[in-house]
Amino acid sequence: MSKQPHILVVEDDREISALVARYLRTNECRVSLAANGRELERLLDGGKVDLIVLDLMLPGEDGLSLCKRLRTHSQVPIIMLTAKSDEVDRILGLEMGADDYIPKPFNPRELLARIRAVLRRANGGATEPAASGARMLTFLGWHVDRLLREVRNPAGARVALTDAEFGLLQAFCDRPQRVLSRDQLLELTQGRTAAAFERSVDILVSRLRRKIESDPQDPNIIKTVRSGGYLFTPAVEPA
Repeated sequence: MSKQPHILVVEDDREISALVARYLRTNECRVSLAANGRELERLLDGGKVDLIVLDLMLPGEDGLSLCKRLRTHSQVPIIMLTAKSDEVDRILGLEMGADDYIPKPFNPRELLARIRAVLRRANGGATEPAASGARMLTFLGWHVDRLLREVRNPAGARVALTDAEFGLLQAFCDRPQRVLSRDQLLELTQGRTAAAFERSVDILVSRLRRKIESDPQDPNIIKTVRSGGYLFTPAVEPA
């Protein structure tokens, strides 16, 4: 990466936060530490943060509540730290808007790999799209700018998507009117990370539907194909 990414680690266990900070700093990351939601907000107000590593269990306001609140005004990528093998926590974290998750205990190398993967997706607009693919796409009056990673609705208003949501929409736009299995979508959006599970795709689709469907309970753009996966129904054209 051309510059040191600023990583904000929100973790109340001092030993864990010190270990993570030391490892990330030795791997060309700038790191700030927070032990609770109040410190998190103070650091966010103090400057640009590229990614947040957010522990689920925190004193006072917990990680799920903080993640949900952050998503009301910020699309900064979030990796949630969850309890080992607790799928409920992972599902809730994704539903609240987290871009990825990693269960405790974790290897710092794996965390660094996840951070780099999420930042690559988030910074995908920093480089020109492939020559074979148009920068601007349109479907049903919606416009997608793959360079700026922006989405605008038919009225021209910008619709804020998280990095994970934009990645999913781009995967659908690149393969319209084709049934994509959950395995295919995992590979396209998450690279089949070790802890990925199929339910995460369903949660991400649900989040995206809430932002682009007129009726998310009766979707017309992203259709569920029983025993198959998902179908992005509209034609997609260069804008």
